[in-house]
Amino acid sequence: QVELLESGGDLVQPGQSLTLSCATSGFTFESYAMSWYRQAPGKERELVAVINHSGRQTNYADSVKGRFTISRDDRSDTVYLQMNNLKPEDTAVYYCGRSWRIDTQIETWGQGTQVTVFA
Repeated sequence: QVELLESGGDLVQPGQSLTLSCATSGFTFESYAMSWYRQAPGKERELVAVINHSGRQTNYADSVKGRFTISRDDRSDTVYLQMNNLKPEDTAVYYCGRSWRIDTQIETWGQGTQVTVFA
């Protein structure tokens, strides 16, 4: 059974940092691309960052470039999202997802973790 479990969401002030984790199980982690998406209230879910199966290729939304970093640890089957210089507009539920390749559809989603940035 494929499982993705996000953690690390919190309530923080602007300018602070957070690291989200997505622990996975039930599939061959190193064979899949992994992504972070987010969904703010009243908005559609949007891609934040994606990392390919080898870890050599990453893509970011323009709104987070230079502030967020996606990484993966194939020893622990975990994907991370390091978020620096958080802004109120980063407030959302953050979801991790797995896909066969970096440009294919998400096959499995986690349950999400809430990030709230308030002044």
